[in-house]
Amino acid sequence: MDLHITKSTKLAKVLATVDLDIGDQLQEKEQCKWNQTSDDFILLGLFPPNRTGLLLLFLIVLIFFLASVGNSAMIYLIRLDAWLHTPMCFLLSQLSLMDLMYLSTTAPKMVFNFLSGQKGISFVGCGVQSSSFLTMACSEGLLLASMAYDRYVAICHPLHYCIRVSKRMCVKMIVGSWILGSINSLAHTIYALHIPYCSSRAINHFFCDVPAMLPLACMGTWVYEYMDFVSTSLFLLFPFLGITASYGRVLFAVYHMRSRDGRKKAFTTCSTHLTVVTFYYEPFVYTYLRPRNLRSPAEDKILAVFYTILTPMLNPIICSLRNKEVLGAMARVFGIFSSMKQ
Repeated sequence: MDLHITKSTKLAKVLATVDLDIGDQLQEKEQCKWNQTSDDFILLGLFPPNRTGLLLLFLIVLIFFLASVGNSAMIYLIRLDAWLHTPMCFLLSQLSLMDLMYLSTTAPKMVFNFLSGQKGISFVGCGVQSSSFLTMACSEGLLLASMAYDRYVAICHPLHYCIRVSKRMCVKMIVGSWILGSINSLAHTIYALHIPYCSSRAINHFFCDVPAMLPLACMGTWVYEYMDFVSTSLFLLFPFLGITASYGRVLFAVYHMRSRDGRKKAFTTCSTHLTVVTFYYEPFVYTYLRPRNLRSPAEDKILAVFYTILTPMLNPIICSLRNKEVLGAMARVFGIFSSMKQ
């Protein structure tokens, strides 16, 4: 009797093991079948699906709303007030436009996925999101370098300002930023969409960031890693070094100014731009220039929140609160509105 029970127990264990093996094989076959038949991706998101995640998501929605209102107000204010029709304010309006597009690229999809519980994103949607993000990232980096050049000429070569930074020159700098950013974005996106993905298509991020997609590839990605290093250096690191050198020269010139009021105004303007540049460039450079083995998905997502959501909110606040011309324009516009109501 005992022998019969022992044999039955062993047989049950063997059958259970066989069933598990068959189940694993079927699951692997289903996964392979899904990978072969579906081109969609899954975004794992930023927050856990619990009350804490919901609270943090509400905070992101609030920041998104403030950033959208602030950047829209900056664009409208610069367009409406004639005193702000200057090259620097024209560049500021373009910065606000890029920040608005930045926000629209990543945040709405993240919020929708969290609230709906649907984490999927189509193959085409992932390509569009990645392309838009990279375009904004590179274009804004070049635009900040153009703004630094504007301040350099205005303070170090004031007599040549109207010639070097004319309206035509501003248009060229802005158009050049958009074109170069689009070309770089197109190269990265085409490469990413042609990678054969043979593992899970679950991207450990809240948007389609190409470096976060590389671990899913079933081929070597050293070519892209080299290309990523080169493009990050060209569009982020070198402009950042150029901006640092420009503002170093500017601060040196400001220090030797005889006029105390002029020195204070120039220092306030430069410190404002340096704050915006620091908030934007440092997280980007730290994220994309680190070797792949030193990066973690959790850290990358936190840094991405900083330059995709927080910085677009801070830019209009910093630029308006520390710029007397913008504050004066706000007072004039609000004065017009208040007199119209009366």
